[in-house]
Amino acid sequence: MAFINIVRRFTYITIVATFLFSCTRISTSELGIDFLSQDAISTRDTILDVETETIVLEDSLRIYPTDQQVIGDITNDPIFGNTSASLFLQLKPSFYPFYIKGTKDSIKVDSAILILSYKGFYGDSSKPVKIYVNKIDPATPLEVGKYYASNYANAYGIRKGVAVNNPTFFDFARAKDSINDRFENASNQIRLRLNQSVANELLKTYDSNGVYRNDTTFRNGFPGFAITTNPADNHNALIQLALLDSNTKLALYYSTSATGSVARDTLVTYFRFSYYTAQNANFIQRNRAASEIASHLNGFAKDSLVYVQTSPGTMVKIKVPGLKTFKNKIIHRAELIAEQVPDAARLNTTDSYMTAPNFLFLGVYDTATKQLRSVPNDYQGVMNPQALALFGGQKISKSLNGFSNVATYNFNVSRYVQGLIARTDSLFDFRLYAPVNDSIKFVQPYPYNKIQSTDYLSTSLGNQPGIGRVRLGGGSHSKFRMRLRIYYTNL
Repeated sequence: MAFINIVRRFTYITIVATFLFSCTRISTSELGIDFLSQDAISTRDTILDVETETIVLEDSLRIYPTDQQVIGDITNDPIFGNTSASLFLQLKPSFYPFYIKGTKDSIKVDSAILILSYKGFYGDSSKPVKIYVNKIDPATPLEVGKYYASNYANAYGIRKGVAVNNPTFFDFARAKDSINDRFENASNQIRLRLNQSVANELLKTYDSNGVYRNDTTFRNGFPGFAITTNPADNHNALIQLALLDSNTKLALYYSTSATGSVARDTLVTYFRFSYYTAQNANFIQRNRAASEIASHLNGFAKDSLVYVQTSPGTMVKIKVPGLKTFKNKIIHRAELIAEQVPDAARLNTTDSYMTAPNFLFLGVYDTATKQLRSVPNDYQGVMNPQALALFGGQKISKSLNGFSNVATYNFNVSRYVQGLIARTDSLFDFRLYAPVNDSIKFVQPYPYNKIQSTDYLSTSLGNQPGIGRVRLGGGSHSKFRMRLRIYYTNL
């Protein structure tokens, strides 16, 4: 009889272990629901209420040369307010002392064109964007080797100097037009013709004995470009640019009879952005006054609406009071579900082009260290992309409550919840945000949870600077309620 009991216990444990193993590896609760509701060991599910609050993410986002840069203005977003983005950058010769082929007397200046690599847009593309180019004020140059925080432009005091172009309209409808000439075959370029005085200066005035002698003399003589837009021009889009590909450059066109012959040859010289020697500063400034989000910031606890704006932006504080008293069970899956609340009055306008972030991240706030850290046990780091995908956060569009293309985000916190109720691990409040270049304290999963390091979230995970915002249902929303859903088996 004892042997029979041992066999029964072993069989039961084997079934539970096998079931637990398979269920914690489903990528979403929509897979395997029939099995969960019909299995022989009475799997159940419950929903725990959450309390939510929107807070400003006081980050110091650095936009690196490898990231997409943004310029432009959003002037008509009634939910999140206004955004202005400007770019300061240096384009440099490929060697020093630098020289233009041919003697100064033989050089005939044609033009100088500032070319920017166009990577896309965010917002309303129906109106062209007017782009202004200035020299950077020599009194406020970019500092060598400095990474500038994008949302603290006023802290650095970098200023525009003299204008070097007639403002140029960029038409999104012609963004993919091709350039085919003897020098290049290219598309997705923004070409900004500079004043003739700039072309003369760069081709005729400067030489290898002066400004072109070395990198320091060039930076002092020509500190770079300030590329800006003006909110008063009433456009409503951000333009995305890439610094490091071949489409971003300063093209200097000229002709010369360098050999002394009568025949002249048309040439082009390019200055480019260098990751190691050039500098960039991309500033993104938010103004949320008079927008819907303004009345929901910092202190509006248990809100029915919460707001996530890609860095530099906002985040959501999430509490789950029911976890304090949730009794010990076998947790098959616990998932935090967040759903967009569509803007019914503007479905075909603002809501259609001010799209949700591609990726949200869920962390927890450690009150002891006052730091954001990884969700215990479930988040296993960016070094394993598969683990990150299983943790969740990538946008999935669904049809919900009579709306199509509703952005939804699901996070797998099964091991965290199991640790809370089985080992009485520490209970934390969640933080939900849309990262760009962020660092987070990463704690290894149990039983190695004494090992800590820093994990770096980057644009490769899905969000580019300033791109994306989403209004989510809070814990008390009637239709799009944020919630923690748990599938479990009683012990």
